[in-house]
Amino acid sequence: MRQSASSGSPLEPIIGMTRAVRIGNIAAVAGTAPIGVDRKTVGIGEPAAQMRRCLEISRDALATLGVPLENVIRTRIILTNIDDWEAVIKVHGEFFSSIKPVTTVMAVSRFINPEWLVETEVDAVLE
Repeated sequence: MRQSASSGSPLEPIIGMTRAVRIGNIAAVAGTAPIGVDRKTVGIGEPAAQMRRCLEISRDALATLGVPLENVIRTRIILTNIDDWEAVIKVHGEFFSSIKPVTTVMAVSRFINPEWLVETEVDAVLE
């Protein structure tokens, strides 16, 4: 059975995607940007604040699918400035220090919105 969790992003129908999908015991959260409930960028110029928002969105999408954060097995942290890595991994640790998923940190040249400094991806498996 396939379950989906939408974040309500206006890009979802244009792209043909949803925030998170669960099939059986596997769940994946799409690339998640630091967008607030008001549809504006959270924490402009603040990578830690943006990271926190990305992980909150992912956590909430997984919860909608009945997947607790403790079941996360992989995270990807994507930055526009690799020098921001220390600020964002501290926030990652707030969410995952006891879970310890495998994690990749990488940099890209930019995102769709130049205000975004970070995006995340999250994968989980239910036992």
